[in-house]
Amino acid sequence: MADATEGKATPRAVARVWTGVRVGTVSSEGAASTVRTWPTLEAHARRHEAWWLRRGVGPYLILVDVLAFTLATVITLPGSAVAHGLALVCLLLVFWRAGLYRSRLELSLLDDLPYVLAAVVVAWTFKVALFSVLPGVDPPVQQVVHVVVLLAVLLAARGIAYRVVHTARCRGVVRHRTLIVGAGPVGVRIANTLLERRNYGLDPLGFLDADLPEDTRALLPIPLLGGYEQLGAVIRELGARDVIVAYGGVDEDELVDILRTCDRLDVEVFVVPRLFELHNANRHTDEIWGIPLLRVRRAVYRSPWWRVKRLIDVVVSALTLLVISPVLVACAVAVRYEGGPGIIFRQERVGLDGRPFQVLKLRSLKPVNETESQTNWNIKHDDRLGPVGRFLRATSLDELPQLWNILRGDMSLVGPRPERPHFVQQFSTHIPRYTARHRVPAGLTGWAQAHGLRGDTSIEDRARFDNYYIENWSPWLDMKIVLKTVGQVLRRQGG
Repeated sequence: MADATEGKATPRAVARVWTGVRVGTVSSEGAASTVRTWPTLEAHARRHEAWWLRRGVGPYLILVDVLAFTLATVITLPGSAVAHGLALVCLLLVFWRAGLYRSRLELSLLDDLPYVLAAVVVAWTFKVALFSVLPGVDPPVQQVVHVVVLLAVLLAARGIAYRVVHTARCRGVVRHRTLIVGAGPVGVRIANTLLERRNYGLDPLGFLDADLPEDTRALLPIPLLGGYEQLGAVIRELGARDVIVAYGGVDEDELVDILRTCDRLDVEVFVVPRLFELHNANRHTDEIWGIPLLRVRRAVYRSPWWRVKRLIDVVVSALTLLVISPVLVACAVAVRYEGGPGIIFRQERVGLDGRPFQVLKLRSLKPVNETESQTNWNIKHDDRLGPVGRFLRATSLDELPQLWNILRGDMSLVGPRPERPHFVQQFSTHIPRYTARHRVPAGLTGWAQAHGLRGDTSIEDRARFDNYYIENWSPWLDMKIVLKTVGQVLRRQGG
Protein backbone atom coordinates (compact mmCIF):
# COMPACT_ATOMS: atom_id res chain seq x y z
CA MET A 1 0.00 0.00 0.00
CA ALA A 2 3.05 2.24 -0.02
CA ASP A 3 2.41 3.52 -3.53
CA ALA A 4 -0.85 5.06 -2.39
CA THR A 5 0.38 6.76 0.76
CA GLU A 6 3.86 7.94 -0.18
CA GLY A 7 3.78 11.05 -2.36
CA LYS A 8 1.11 11.46 -5.00
CA ALA A 9 -0.46 8.23 -6.14
CA THR A 10 -1.09 7.67 -9.81
CA PRO A 11 -4.75 7.30 -10.85
CA ARG A 12 -4.26 3.62 -11.63
CA ALA A 13 -2.58 3.06 -8.26
CA VAL A 14 -5.44 4.82 -6.48
CA ALA A 15 -8.02 2.82 -8.41
CA ARG A 16 -6.13 -0.37 -7.53
CA VAL A 17 -5.51 0.39 -3.83
CA TRP A 18 -8.68 2.02 -2.59
CA THR A 19 -10.93 -0.89 -3.48
CA GLY A 20 -11.94 -1.78 0.05
CA VAL A 21 -14.29 0.05 2.36
CA ARG A 22 -11.82 0.83 5.11
CA VAL A 23 -8.24 1.96 4.66
CA GLY A 24 -5.97 2.98 7.52
CA THR A 25 -2.67 4.74 8.01
CA VAL A 26 -0.17 2.83 10.09
CA SER A 27 1.99 4.41 12.79
CA SER A 28 5.62 3.55 13.46
CA GLU A 29 4.51 1.10 16.15
CA GLY A 30 2.44 -0.79 13.62
CA ALA A 31 -0.96 0.20 15.04
CA ALA A 32 -3.58 1.74 12.81
CA SER A 33 -3.79 5.38 13.87
CA THR A 34 -6.52 6.49 11.49
CA VAL A 35 -9.22 4.51 9.77
CA ARG A 36 -11.11 6.18 6.95
CA THR A 37 -13.81 5.19 4.53
CA TRP A 38 -12.94 5.68 0.84
CA PRO A 39 -15.00 5.28 -2.32
CA THR A 40 -14.48 2.16 -4.39
CA LEU A 41 -12.57 3.74 -7.27
CA GLU A 42 -11.92 0.48 -9.10
CA ALA A 43 -15.64 0.10 -9.66
CA HIS A 44 -15.81 3.67 -10.94
CA ALA A 45 -12.93 3.06 -13.36
CA ARG A 46 -14.64 -0.03 -14.78
CA ARG A 47 -18.11 1.43 -15.08
CA HIS A 48 -19.16 2.45 -18.58
CA GLU A 49 -22.51 4.14 -18.76
CA ALA A 50 -24.78 3.39 -21.67
CA TRP A 51 -24.70 6.04 -24.38
CA TRP A 52 -28.28 7.06 -23.67
CA LEU A 53 -27.32 7.95 -20.08
CA ARG A 54 -24.63 10.35 -21.28
CA ARG A 55 -27.02 12.75 -23.02
CA GLY A 56 -28.29 14.44 -19.83
CA VAL A 57 -31.91 14.94 -18.85
CA GLY A 58 -32.76 17.30 -21.74
CA PRO A 59 -33.89 14.72 -24.35
CA TYR A 60 -36.05 12.87 -21.82
CA LEU A 61 -37.74 16.04 -20.60
CA ILE A 62 -38.51 16.99 -24.20
CA LEU A 63 -40.15 13.60 -24.67
CA VAL A 64 -42.10 14.07 -21.42
CA ASP A 65 -43.37 17.50 -22.53
CA VAL A 66 -44.40 16.23 -25.97
CA LEU A 67 -46.32 13.33 -24.43
CA ALA A 68 -47.94 15.64 -21.88
CA PHE A 69 -49.02 18.11 -24.55
CA THR A 70 -50.38 15.30 -26.72
CA LEU A 71 -52.33 13.80 -23.81
CA ALA A 72 -53.84 17.18 -22.87
CA THR A 73 -54.78 17.81 -26.49
CA VAL A 74 -56.45 14.41 -26.88
CA ILE A 75 -58.43 14.88 -23.65
CA THR A 76 -59.81 18.25 -24.73
CA LEU A 77 -60.54 17.14 -28.35
CA PRO A 78 -59.06 20.14 -30.27
CA GLY A 79 -60.42 21.39 -33.58
CA SER A 80 -57.19 22.29 -35.44
CA ALA A 81 -54.33 19.80 -35.33
CA VAL A 82 -52.05 22.18 -37.26
CA ALA A 83 -52.54 24.99 -34.76
CA HIS A 84 -51.86 22.68 -31.82
CA GLY A 85 -48.78 21.27 -33.50
CA LEU A 86 -47.34 24.75 -34.00
CA ALA A 87 -48.28 25.64 -30.43
CA LEU A 88 -46.31 22.60 -29.24
CA VAL A 89 -43.24 23.82 -31.13
CA CYS A 90 -43.68 27.24 -29.54
CA LEU A 91 -43.96 25.67 -26.08
CA LEU A 92 -40.78 23.63 -26.54
CA LEU A 93 -38.87 26.69 -27.77
CA VAL A 94 -39.91 28.74 -24.73
CA PHE A 95 -38.91 25.87 -22.42
CA TRP A 96 -35.55 25.66 -24.19
CA ARG A 97 -34.90 29.40 -23.92
CA ALA A 98 -35.84 29.28 -20.23
CA GLY A 99 -33.22 26.60 -19.63
CA LEU A 100 -35.68 23.85 -18.70
CA TYR A 101 -33.82 21.33 -20.87
CA ARG A 102 -30.28 21.98 -19.63
CA SER A 103 -28.56 19.46 -17.41
CA ARG A 104 -28.99 20.37 -13.76
CA LEU A 105 -27.68 18.95 -10.52
CA GLU A 106 -30.99 19.56 -8.79
CA LEU A 107 -34.42 19.44 -10.42
CA SER A 108 -37.17 21.39 -8.67
CA LEU A 109 -40.73 21.73 -9.91
CA LEU A 110 -41.26 24.81 -7.75
CA ASP A 111 -38.25 26.53 -9.34
CA ASP A 112 -39.58 25.72 -12.80
CA LEU A 113 -43.21 26.65 -12.11
CA PRO A 114 -42.99 30.34 -13.22
CA TYR A 115 -41.34 29.31 -16.51
CA VAL A 116 -43.86 26.54 -17.15
CA LEU A 117 -46.72 29.02 -16.60
CA ALA A 118 -45.11 31.57 -18.91
CA ALA A 119 -44.50 28.96 -21.63
CA VAL A 120 -48.11 27.72 -21.49
CA VAL A 121 -49.45 31.28 -21.75
CA VAL A 122 -47.17 32.06 -24.72
CA ALA A 123 -48.13 28.82 -26.49
CA TRP A 124 -51.85 29.43 -25.87
CA THR A 125 -51.59 33.02 -27.17
CA PHE A 126 -49.77 31.76 -30.25
CA LYS A 127 -52.46 29.13 -30.84
CA VAL A 128 -55.29 31.65 -30.51
CA ALA A 129 -53.56 33.88 -33.06
CA LEU A 130 -53.26 30.93 -35.46
CA PHE A 131 -56.95 30.13 -35.09
CA SER A 132 -57.76 33.43 -36.72
CA VAL A 133 -56.18 32.26 -40.01
CA LEU A 134 -56.63 28.47 -39.84
CA PRO A 135 -59.85 26.48 -40.17
CA GLY A 136 -61.38 24.55 -37.31
CA VAL A 137 -61.63 27.23 -34.62
CA ASP A 138 -62.19 25.89 -31.10
CA PRO A 139 -64.90 27.50 -28.95
CA PRO A 140 -63.50 29.89 -26.29
CA VAL A 141 -64.58 27.58 -23.47
CA GLN A 142 -62.76 24.63 -25.03
CA GLN A 143 -59.62 26.72 -25.46
CA VAL A 144 -59.62 27.63 -21.76
CA VAL A 145 -60.20 24.01 -20.80
CA HIS A 146 -57.29 22.94 -22.98
CA VAL A 147 -54.96 25.43 -21.28
CA VAL A 148 -56.00 24.31 -17.79
CA VAL A 149 -55.65 20.64 -18.64
CA LEU A 150 -52.32 21.24 -20.39
CA LEU A 151 -50.88 23.04 -17.37
CA ALA A 152 -52.04 20.31 -14.99
CA VAL A 153 -50.70 17.48 -17.17
CA LEU A 154 -47.38 19.24 -17.77
CA LEU A 155 -46.80 19.83 -14.06
CA ALA A 156 -47.78 16.26 -13.19
CA ALA A 157 -45.59 14.77 -15.92
CA ARG A 158 -42.58 16.90 -14.98
CA GLY A 159 -43.06 16.10 -11.30
CA ILE A 160 -42.99 12.38 -12.09
CA ALA A 161 -39.99 12.80 -14.41
CA TYR A 162 -38.03 14.69 -11.73
CA ARG A 163 -38.80 11.96 -9.19
CA VAL A 164 -37.60 9.31 -11.63
CA VAL A 165 -34.31 11.17 -12.17
CA HIS A 166 -33.88 11.64 -8.42
CA THR A 167 -34.47 7.93 -7.78
CA ALA A 168 -32.13 6.88 -10.60
CA ARG A 169 -29.35 9.01 -9.14
CA CYS A 170 -29.85 7.79 -5.58
CA ARG A 171 -29.91 4.12 -6.63
CA GLY A 172 -26.79 4.42 -8.74
CA VAL A 173 -28.42 4.03 -12.14
CA VAL A 174 -27.19 7.47 -13.20
CA ARG A 175 -23.88 8.46 -11.63
CA HIS A 176 -21.21 10.81 -12.98
CA ARG A 177 -17.57 10.28 -12.04
CA THR A 178 -16.33 13.59 -10.66
CA LEU A 179 -12.94 15.14 -9.93
CA ILE A 180 -12.49 18.04 -7.51
CA VAL A 181 -9.74 20.55 -8.30
CA GLY A 182 -8.53 21.97 -5.00
CA ALA A 183 -8.36 20.12 -1.69
CA GLY A 184 -8.95 23.18 0.48
CA PRO A 185 -11.86 23.66 2.90
CA VAL A 186 -14.39 24.30 0.11
CA GLY A 187 -13.25 21.28 -1.91
CA VAL A 188 -13.40 19.03 1.17
CA ARG A 189 -16.87 20.33 1.99
CA ILE A 190 -18.07 19.55 -1.53
CA ALA A 191 -16.56 16.06 -1.42
CA ASN A 192 -18.21 15.26 1.91
CA THR A 193 -21.56 16.53 0.62
CA LEU A 194 -21.40 14.42 -2.54
CA LEU A 195 -20.49 11.33 -0.50
CA GLU A 196 -23.43 11.87 1.84
CA ARG A 197 -26.06 13.09 -0.64
CA ARG A 198 -26.42 10.86 -3.68
CA ASN A 199 -29.31 12.87 -5.14
CA TYR A 200 -26.83 15.06 -7.03
CA GLY A 201 -25.72 12.03 -9.07
CA LEU A 202 -22.00 12.80 -8.68
CA ASP A 203 -19.41 10.30 -7.42
CA PRO A 204 -16.26 12.12 -6.21
CA LEU A 205 -13.21 10.14 -7.33
CA GLY A 206 -10.49 12.29 -5.85
CA PHE A 207 -8.76 15.64 -5.56
CA LEU A 208 -6.16 17.31 -7.72
CA ASP A 209 -4.02 19.80 -5.85
CA ALA A 210 -0.47 20.86 -5.16
CA ASP A 211 1.70 18.96 -2.69
CA LEU A 212 -0.05 18.47 0.61
CA PRO A 213 1.50 17.34 3.91
CA GLU A 214 1.08 13.65 4.69
CA ASP A 215 -1.09 14.34 7.75
CA THR A 216 -3.39 16.56 5.67
CA ARG A 217 -3.74 13.95 2.93
CA ALA A 218 -4.67 11.32 5.50
CA LEU A 219 -7.67 13.40 6.57
CA LEU A 220 -9.11 13.91 3.09
CA PRO A 221 -12.46 12.23 2.46
CA ILE A 222 -11.29 11.10 -0.99
CA PRO A 223 -7.72 10.46 -2.25
CA LEU A 224 -5.34 12.97 -3.76
CA LEU A 225 -4.82 11.79 -7.34
CA GLY A 226 -2.10 14.18 -8.42
CA GLY A 227 -1.25 17.76 -9.21
CA TYR A 228 -3.21 20.27 -11.26
CA GLU A 229 -1.13 19.63 -14.36
CA GLN A 230 -2.32 16.00 -14.40
CA LEU A 231 -5.99 16.94 -14.80
CA GLY A 232 -6.33 15.92 -18.46
CA ALA A 233 -4.53 12.60 -17.92
CA VAL A 234 -6.64 11.74 -14.87
CA ILE A 235 -9.86 12.56 -16.72
CA ARG A 236 -8.92 10.18 -19.52
CA GLU A 237 -7.67 7.41 -17.25
CA LEU A 238 -10.61 7.32 -14.85
CA GLY A 239 -13.27 8.35 -17.35
CA ALA A 240 -14.40 11.36 -15.33
CA ARG A 241 -17.58 13.08 -16.48
CA ASP A 242 -17.50 16.21 -14.31
CA VAL A 243 -14.85 18.51 -12.85
CA ILE A 244 -15.57 20.84 -9.93
CA VAL A 245 -13.05 23.66 -9.50
CA ALA A 246 -12.77 24.61 -5.84
CA TYR A 247 -9.44 26.37 -6.34
CA GLY A 248 -6.80 25.46 -3.73
CA GLY A 249 -3.07 26.16 -3.95
CA VAL A 250 -2.76 27.25 -7.58
CA ASP A 251 -2.59 30.65 -9.24
CA GLU A 252 -5.76 31.54 -11.15
CA ASP A 253 -3.89 32.35 -14.37
CA GLU A 254 -2.25 28.93 -14.28
CA LEU A 255 -5.60 27.28 -13.55
CA VAL A 256 -7.17 28.84 -16.64
CA ASP A 257 -4.52 27.26 -18.85
CA ILE A 258 -4.96 23.90 -17.11
CA LEU A 259 -8.74 23.91 -17.56
CA ARG A 260 -8.37 24.74 -21.24
CA THR A 261 -6.67 21.38 -21.69
CA CYS A 262 -10.14 19.91 -21.08
CA ASP A 263 -11.62 21.62 -24.16
CA ARG A 264 -11.50 18.46 -26.28
CA LEU A 265 -12.63 16.14 -23.46
CA ASP A 266 -16.24 15.11 -22.87
CA VAL A 267 -16.50 16.64 -19.39
CA GLU A 268 -18.62 19.27 -17.72
CA VAL A 269 -16.68 21.85 -15.71
CA PHE A 270 -18.20 23.60 -12.69
CA VAL A 271 -16.50 26.50 -10.91
CA VAL A 272 -17.13 27.63 -7.33
CA PRO A 273 -17.30 31.45 -7.57
CA ARG A 274 -14.78 33.43 -5.60
CA LEU A 275 -16.51 34.96 -2.56
CA PHE A 276 -19.35 32.54 -3.25
CA GLU A 277 -21.07 33.55 0.00
CA LEU A 278 -21.86 36.87 -1.71
CA HIS A 279 -22.82 35.30 -5.04
CA ASN A 280 -26.41 35.75 -6.21
CA ALA A 281 -27.93 32.57 -7.59
CA ASN A 282 -29.74 32.83 -10.89
CA ARG A 283 -31.46 30.59 -13.39
CA HIS A 284 -28.20 29.22 -14.74
CA THR A 285 -26.51 28.59 -11.39
CA ASP A 286 -26.21 25.07 -10.03
CA GLU A 287 -25.90 24.42 -6.31
CA ILE A 288 -24.52 21.73 -4.00
CA TRP A 289 -25.94 22.04 -0.51
CA GLY A 290 -25.59 25.80 -0.28
CA ILE A 291 -22.47 26.16 -2.44
CA PRO A 292 -23.20 27.78 -5.84
CA LEU A 293 -21.55 26.34 -8.94
CA LEU A 294 -21.15 28.07 -12.28
CA ARG A 295 -21.22 25.67 -15.22
CA VAL A 296 -18.47 26.60 -17.67
CA ARG A 297 -19.73 26.96 -21.22
CA ARG A 298 -18.90 23.93 -23.35
CA ALA A 299 -15.91 24.28 -25.63
CA VAL A 300 -16.79 25.21 -29.19
CA TYR A 301 -15.72 21.81 -30.53
CA ARG A 302 -18.43 20.16 -28.43
CA SER A 303 -21.18 22.37 -29.78
CA PRO A 304 -23.40 20.80 -32.46
CA TRP A 305 -23.27 24.13 -34.27
CA TRP A 306 -19.54 23.64 -34.85
CA ARG A 307 -20.29 20.96 -37.44
CA VAL A 308 -22.65 23.41 -39.12
CA LYS A 309 -19.83 25.96 -39.15
CA ARG A 310 -17.62 23.55 -41.11
CA LEU A 311 -20.43 22.83 -43.56
CA ILE A 312 -20.92 26.56 -44.11
CA ASP A 313 -17.16 26.95 -44.66
CA VAL A 314 -17.18 24.33 -47.42
CA VAL A 315 -20.30 25.63 -49.17
CA VAL A 316 -19.41 29.33 -48.98
CA SER A 317 -15.76 28.89 -50.00
CA ALA A 318 -16.66 26.65 -52.96
CA LEU A 319 -19.41 28.95 -54.25
CA THR A 320 -17.29 32.07 -53.70
CA LEU A 321 -14.35 30.61 -55.61
CA LEU A 322 -16.70 29.82 -58.45
CA VAL A 323 -18.33 33.27 -58.50
CA ILE A 324 -15.16 35.34 -58.14
CA SER A 325 -13.05 33.30 -60.53
CA PRO A 326 -13.05 36.20 -63.08
CA VAL A 327 -11.80 38.54 -60.33
CA LEU A 328 -9.06 36.08 -59.39
CA VAL A 329 -7.99 35.79 -63.02
CA ALA A 330 -7.85 39.58 -63.37
CA CYS A 331 -5.81 39.93 -60.16
CA ALA A 332 -3.46 37.16 -61.30
CA VAL A 333 -2.85 38.90 -64.63
CA ALA A 334 -2.13 42.20 -62.83
CA VAL A 335 0.28 40.51 -60.42
CA ARG A 336 2.05 38.77 -63.29
CA TYR A 337 2.33 42.01 -65.22
CA GLU A 338 3.76 43.98 -62.28
CA GLY A 339 6.07 41.45 -60.64
CA GLY A 340 6.75 38.72 -63.14
CA PRO A 341 6.40 34.96 -62.54
CA GLY A 342 5.11 33.62 -59.25
CA ILE A 343 1.51 34.71 -58.86
CA ILE A 344 0.65 32.62 -55.77
CA PHE A 345 2.67 33.24 -52.62
CA ARG A 346 2.95 30.32 -50.16
CA GLN A 347 3.92 30.92 -46.58
CA GLU A 348 4.05 28.63 -43.55
CA ARG A 349 1.61 29.57 -40.81
CA VAL A 350 0.60 27.98 -37.51
CA GLY A 351 -2.94 26.62 -37.35
CA LEU A 352 -5.09 24.32 -35.24
CA ASP A 353 -3.26 22.70 -32.29
CA GLY A 354 -0.05 24.45 -33.36
CA ARG A 355 0.25 22.45 -36.59
CA PRO A 356 1.88 24.30 -39.52
CA PHE A 357 0.23 24.64 -42.92
CA GLN A 358 0.87 26.51 -46.15
CA VAL A 359 -1.29 29.62 -46.47
CA LEU A 360 -1.97 30.92 -50.00
CA LYS A 361 -1.98 34.57 -51.05
CA LEU A 362 -1.74 36.60 -54.24
CA ARG A 363 1.82 37.88 -54.30
CA SER A 364 1.97 41.59 -53.65
CA LEU A 365 5.76 41.69 -53.18
CA LYS A 366 8.41 39.12 -54.05
CA PRO A 367 10.66 38.54 -50.97
CA VAL A 368 14.42 38.38 -51.34
CA ASN A 369 14.55 34.92 -49.76
CA GLU A 370 12.65 32.57 -47.43
CA THR A 371 14.19 34.15 -44.33
CA GLU A 372 12.75 37.54 -45.22
CA SER A 373 9.38 35.91 -45.89
CA GLN A 374 9.31 34.32 -42.44
CA THR A 375 10.74 37.20 -40.37
CA ASN A 376 9.68 40.46 -42.06
CA TRP A 377 6.76 41.62 -39.95
CA ASN A 378 4.90 43.97 -42.30
CA ILE A 379 5.47 45.17 -45.86
CA LYS A 380 2.75 47.81 -45.90
CA HIS A 381 5.28 50.65 -46.09
CA ASP A 382 7.91 48.78 -48.11
CA ASP A 383 9.27 50.95 -50.96
CA ARG A 384 9.33 47.89 -53.23
CA LEU A 385 5.54 47.58 -53.06
CA GLY A 386 4.01 48.55 -56.41
CA PRO A 387 0.58 50.00 -57.22
CA VAL A 388 -0.98 46.58 -57.84
CA GLY A 389 0.42 45.20 -54.60
CA ARG A 390 -0.79 48.21 -52.61
CA PHE A 391 -4.26 47.91 -54.13
CA LEU A 392 -4.48 44.18 -53.41
CA ARG A 393 -3.48 44.71 -49.79
CA ALA A 394 -5.74 47.71 -49.24
CA THR A 395 -8.76 45.80 -50.58
CA SER A 396 -7.72 42.45 -49.05
CA LEU A 397 -7.97 40.87 -52.50
CA ASP A 398 -4.59 39.26 -51.87
CA GLU A 399 -6.30 37.02 -49.26
CA LEU A 400 -8.79 35.48 -51.72
CA PRO A 401 -6.70 32.34 -52.49
CA GLN A 402 -7.15 31.41 -48.84
CA LEU A 403 -10.64 30.30 -49.81
CA TRP A 404 -8.87 27.20 -51.11
CA ASN A 405 -7.28 26.76 -47.66
CA ILE A 406 -10.77 26.92 -46.19
CA LEU A 407 -12.14 24.40 -48.66
CA ARG A 408 -9.29 22.02 -47.82
CA GLY A 409 -9.91 22.36 -44.08
CA ASP A 410 -6.70 24.22 -43.19
CA MET A 411 -8.70 27.29 -42.19
CA SER A 412 -12.20 28.57 -41.50
CA LEU A 413 -14.00 31.64 -42.78
CA VAL A 414 -13.87 33.12 -39.27
CA GLY A 415 -11.22 32.45 -36.65
CA PRO A 416 -7.94 33.81 -35.30
CA ARG A 417 -5.63 34.94 -38.09
CA PRO A 418 -2.71 32.52 -38.47
CA GLU A 419 0.82 33.71 -37.76
CA ARG A 420 4.25 32.56 -38.89
CA PRO A 421 6.18 30.12 -36.65
CA HIS A 422 8.99 32.66 -36.09
CA PHE A 423 6.59 35.18 -34.55
CA VAL A 424 4.51 32.56 -32.72
CA GLN A 425 7.66 31.52 -30.90
CA GLN A 426 8.46 35.14 -30.03
CA PHE A 427 4.96 36.14 -28.92
CA SER A 428 4.43 32.98 -26.86
CA THR A 429 7.28 33.89 -24.54
CA HIS A 430 5.86 37.19 -23.29
CA ILE A 431 2.16 37.39 -24.22
CA PRO A 432 -0.13 35.48 -21.84
CA ARG A 433 -2.18 32.72 -23.48
CA TYR A 434 -1.06 33.58 -26.97
CA THR A 435 -0.92 29.91 -28.01
CA ALA A 436 -4.47 29.41 -26.71
CA ARG A 437 -5.54 30.96 -30.03
CA HIS A 438 -4.67 27.64 -31.67
CA ARG A 439 -7.59 25.82 -30.03
CA VAL A 440 -9.68 26.40 -33.15
CA PRO A 441 -8.79 26.58 -36.86
CA ALA A 442 -7.32 29.82 -38.14
CA GLY A 443 -9.64 32.12 -40.05
CA LEU A 444 -9.74 34.34 -43.10
CA THR A 445 -10.92 37.06 -40.73
CA GLY A 446 -11.45 37.21 -37.00
CA TRP A 447 -12.81 39.13 -34.03
CA ALA A 448 -9.55 41.04 -33.67
CA GLN A 449 -9.49 42.04 -37.36
CA ALA A 450 -13.16 43.10 -37.12
CA HIS A 451 -12.02 45.62 -34.49
CA GLY A 452 -9.25 46.99 -36.70
CA LEU A 453 -6.43 44.99 -35.10
CA ARG A 454 -4.36 44.22 -38.15
CA GLY A 455 -0.93 45.25 -39.37
CA ASP A 456 1.15 47.15 -36.79
CA THR A 457 -1.27 46.85 -33.86
CA SER A 458 -1.00 45.36 -30.39
CA ILE A 459 -0.37 41.60 -30.45
CA GLU A 460 -1.56 41.33 -26.85
CA ASP A 461 -4.88 42.92 -27.80
CA ARG A 462 -5.20 40.54 -30.75
CA ALA A 463 -4.59 37.51 -28.52
CA ARG A 464 -7.18 38.75 -26.03
CA PHE A 465 -9.78 39.32 -28.75
CA ASP A 466 -9.06 35.93 -30.33
CA ASN A 467 -9.46 34.09 -27.03
CA TYR A 468 -12.65 36.04 -26.33
CA TYR A 469 -13.97 34.85 -29.69
CA ILE A 470 -13.19 31.21 -28.86
CA GLU A 471 -14.83 31.37 -25.43
CA ASN A 472 -17.95 33.16 -26.71
CA TRP A 473 -18.29 31.65 -30.16
CA SER A 474 -21.73 31.44 -31.74
CA PRO A 475 -23.04 31.42 -35.31
CA TRP A 476 -24.27 34.97 -34.81
CA LEU A 477 -20.83 36.13 -33.66
CA ASP A 478 -19.39 34.73 -36.91
CA MET A 479 -22.01 36.64 -38.86
CA LYS A 480 -21.16 39.87 -37.01
CA ILE A 481 -17.49 39.43 -37.82
CA VAL A 482 -18.21 38.81 -41.50
CA LEU A 483 -20.42 41.91 -41.74
CA LYS A 484 -17.88 44.12 -39.94
CA THR A 485 -15.09 42.76 -42.17
CA VAL A 486 -17.07 43.48 -45.34
CA GLY A 487 -17.55 47.05 -44.14
CA GLN A 488 -13.82 47.45 -43.58
CA VAL A 489 -13.00 46.03 -47.01
CA LEU A 490 -15.43 48.44 -48.66
CA ARG A 491 -13.70 51.30 -46.79
CA ARG A 492 -10.34 49.87 -47.98
CA GLN A 493 -8.98 49.40 -44.45
CA GLY A 494 -6.97 46.30 -45.33
CA GLY A 495 -3.47 45.90 -43.90
